Order: sequence, then C-alpha cells, then structure tokens
Amino acid sequence: MKILLVEDEIGLAEAVGSILKSEKYDVDICNDGISGLEAALTDQYDCILLDIMLPGMNGLDLLSTIRVKEIETPVLLLTARSETEDKINGLDCGADDYLTKPFSMGELLARIRAATRRRGIVHDINPKYGDIILDLKRDEIICGSNSVVLGRKEFQMLELLISNAGQITTKEQFMNKVWGYNDESEYNNVEVYISFLRKKLSMLHSSVQIKTRRGIGYFLDGAK
Repeated sequence: MKILLVEDEIGLAEAVGSILKSEKYDVDICNDGISGLEAALTDQYDCILLDIMLPGMNGLDLLSTIRVKEIETPVLLLTARSETEDKINGLDCGADDYLTKPFSMGELLARIRAATRRRGIVHDINPKYGDIILDLKRDEIICGSNSVVLGRKEFQMLELLISNAGQITTKEQFMNKVWGYNDESEYNNVEVYISFLRKKLSMLHSSVQIKTRRGIGYFLDGAK
C-alpha cells in the first residue's frame, strides 16, 4: 500500500514516514502544498496524510483541488487545530478523517486501516493468490513448505499483481506504484523485474504464472 505524507514539520514527517515504512507501507513525503498537490494529482496513492498549515498551498485548498479532479484517494487530515469548525471545514472539503496533533502512531495506523477499508482497499497481512502467500514481515513468497526472499521492488510488483488479480496491471501502474511518480527509470525495468519474479515462481514450482497481454501489461494466472 502506498501512502503520501504532506507535512512541513520535517522532523515529524521523517519520524512518521520511518514508522510507516517499518509497517511495510511505501511512503512518499512532501514538505509543502505545491509539491504535495503535484504528487497527489498522479492518483497513485492508496491514502494521503495531509497537514492543513502548509507553505505554498494550504491543505484544505490541496484537498479541494484533488476532489474537483475526481481523485477519491482517502485523505486523513493531520493538524494542530482542534476546533470543531476546523474539523467541519476539513470534512466538508472531502477529508475522510481528522487527527489532531499530537497523536499516537497506533491511532494513526488504525485510522489508515479504517479509511482504506471504507474505500475498498484491503491491506492483507499476508496477501494470497493460488498456491502462493506473500509474507510482509520477511519479504518472501511462500509456496507450500518452500519459500524464497524477494527484493523490495519484486515484492511490491507481486503484491500489486495480487491486489489486481482478475485484471491487467499496466507498465504505467508499475512505474507509478513501485518506482514513484518522479522516478525516471526506463520502462524496460518492469520487464526485467517481471523476469526475476517468473524465475522465482519457477524455483518454488508454483502453479502461478505471470502472463503478458502484449502492449497492455501483465496479469496472474494459476489460481485454483
């Protein structure tokens, strides 16, 4: 699951980002409203954590803009403001939830899970497809009694394929979700990592295969 954190308090942003990464979330951090808006408009995130008081553009204007653009990503407002009117304004602008600073990370993680569940995004502890299971704690694929460790990008790609089971995942989706909106990696990187994944699935003697829809993208086959 990919999260955008827009927070101008650099120490807080780095601390929250570090904890989220330890929980196996992929996190991009922006420290001002303008770069936050640019990132949010890519529509590649599963959840946005958004401060209200930001340089360049405040969080409510950012939120209103992405909702006008029909981006429905769940948004949790993080702010020092605790007045009821501020909360109402945030929710009226399209926020899904509101958390007042200082907050506990346990509560933030619970709010993220709740907001993404409401939008139908499931962060499964151990995503499964066919005869394979992804172990989020160990970054490995498990097939029966066998397992193999994945590189981080391999793991992210397979997790995306499983979350999109039943449909095609395009190269653009891989580039946005795995490499990031501002990454200039070449598209053939996707093909290289797909090849790595296919070899590891073969090593496990899994019935799951990654198939290609030429010119479109990739999909999983082999679920029983």
